[in-house]
Amino acid sequence: MTTGDDYREKPARTGVPRRRLLTTAGLTVGGLGLAACSASTDHHDMGRGQKLRPVPTSEEHWKDVVKALGRPGNLIRGTYHHTPFPRGDLHLVSRGVPVSTGLALGSHASFVRYDDGMVMLMGDLVVTEGELQGMTDALQAQGIAQTAIHKHLLSHTPEVWWTHVCAHGHDAGELARGLRAALNHTATPAHVAAAAPPKPLELDTAGIDAAMGAKGANSGEVYTTVFVRRETIVNDGRVLPPGLGATSAFNFQPLGGGRAALNGDLVMVAGEVQRVLSALRHGGIEIIELHNHGLTDEPRLFFTHVWAVGDAVTLAKAVRPALTATNVAASSA
Repeated sequence: MTTGDDYREKPARTGVPRRRLLTTAGLTVGGLGLAACSASTDHHDMGRGQKLRPVPTSEEHWKDVVKALGRPGNLIRGTYHHTPFPRGDLHLVSRGVPVSTGLALGSHASFVRYDDGMVMLMGDLVVTEGELQGMTDALQAQGIAQTAIHKHLLSHTPEVWWTHVCAHGHDAGELARGLRAALNHTATPAHVAAAAPPKPLELDTAGIDAAMGAKGANSGEVYTTVFVRRETIVNDGRVLPPGLGATSAFNFQPLGGGRAALNGDLVMVAGEVQRVLSALRHGGIEIIELHNHGLTDEPRLFFTHVWAVGDAVTLAKAVRPALTATNVAASSA
């Protein structure tokens, strides 16, 4: 796989207008003005290797996104707007375990504004097997790229897939409307009830924190610990805010008696992959998939999704060596 700088040719070198290039690739449709992330050839000076950086924003900057998506989101670290789309409509079972929305069924999308005025949309969407092709067609019609399609769980019913998406545009509301149009091809609930205060979980959360070396968070359904890559991550010439698109996350769903179902993923660079896989298997953790989430990330990132059931603290101790083999730090958000 080539780097982002090698991957994209400038239209000036080919003599072909940029509009024709994008239309030929099926990445701008019907005058939407959106460009999929792997096609933004002239949004930055690739010849000089200039990297565009995110700019601070407030909730006021994202009011059109909130309106288009029909639900509020969260401003993360004063930079990017994050909106969850929990698939509470799905009643999924994996390996005999009823999977809560918080464990593995949370679609989400984030919006970042850059110093050239462009906005990037990046997200991960949960779709049933019956929804996947129709939503793929809808995403393509909206000029939104799919950068990965894969599984986060082992054998499960109903069959569910996860697809990562990415696009650029000048208008955040237009990006959000494109995403909403694609989501309308799924049964993703249009609205969600206001979140209630999280209830205590039947887990030794202090023990999990000690084993993981970081403080987790209680969503009311699962206990989650998140880690971010220490490197600066660049996607299609744009620096990603810390925590966006480059995290290792572990969800512990209580099963009673201190036991939990563990599901999550680790983010790695190529040189870390084999050490991580070996450490996971040594700890009895099942490996689901090894794949990429993006197309042009620098450094190139790989993700492995994991599954295990057992005493929650024991599971946390089992994944810690794999986590330690990667260049991550505990998330501050």
